[in-house]
Amino acid sequence: MSRIVVITGASSGFGALTARALADAGNTVYAGMRETTGRNAPQVRAAADYAEEHGADLRPIELDVNSDDSVDSAVKRVIGEHGRIDVVIHNAGHMVTGPAEAFTPEQLAQLYDVNVLSTQRVNRAVLPHLRQAGRGLVVWVSSSSVKGGTPPYLAPYFAAKAAMDSLAVSYAGELARWGVETSIVVPGSFTSGTNHFAHSGHPADGAVEAEYEGRYPGLLQQVSQKLAALAPEGAEASLVSDEIARIVALPDGERPFRVHIDPANDGSEEVSEVADRIRREFLTRIGLDDLLTVHPADA
Repeated sequence: MSRIVVITGASSGFGALTARALADAGNTVYAGMRETTGRNAPQVRAAADYAEEHGADLRPIELDVNSDDSVDSAVKRVIGEHGRIDVVIHNAGHMVTGPAEAFTPEQLAQLYDVNVLSTQRVNRAVLPHLRQAGRGLVVWVSSSSVKGGTPPYLAPYFAAKAAMDSLAVSYAGELARWGVETSIVVPGSFTSGTNHFAHSGHPADGAVEAEYEGRYPGLLQQVSQKLAALAPEGAEASLVSDEIARIVALPDGERPFRVHIDPANDGSEEVSEVADRIRREFLTRIGLDDLLTVHPADA
């Protein structure tokens, strides 16, 4: 079955790979990205070229997750062209690196806006259509850092991804009775095939950063090198996009709540299994175990 898919942050990395994988599978994919006529114009052309070369229905669309107007306009266009949205994928995100103290509160707020508040903007625009249809799928691209190993100098990013993951868990129960499924995809530390580290932000307080560098010389480079060394041969970012495409292709009601793609095995899967089990047990104890599976909206 061909589905209408909207994915955020699709200009590069996991987003671009996922958009192509889903389009190759026969879906109509709206690859959301900002500045489609400016900075990301080359990515728009690359997506259009890919679509033509592969006979895929891949459509770049202006979608700035930091703008209510941009999100609303993109969703309005998709609904106008197809009358429905079947799948929304929360992939947009931004990484920063450096000692936590050296980031200003304003920088953390900006990071939360991209990684967390963006999902709320998109949900408020898309979910009314999914709920009305009584079916649909929301995919959240989380991070193994939420519950796994957490090396230093990545704290603001880790905190933002943890907030997004927590939001996803709560949304899952609130959407179940509407027939809308949730799948949380948890990538590990892929240091190639994405632009996370290459395009990462840095602290605004250079003086504090320098103090930490004096006490922890070369720590960021050490972390980056060690993470890269942990990745086994063949650990490509396409493992994540292929898994998302597999999940989308599954029949309604049969998608996994959470999956890990973590070749380095930082422990996130083991901890998540406990946390998700506790969630299931607690909802059962308070008589809300029906929220663990999706139900038709008219049930």
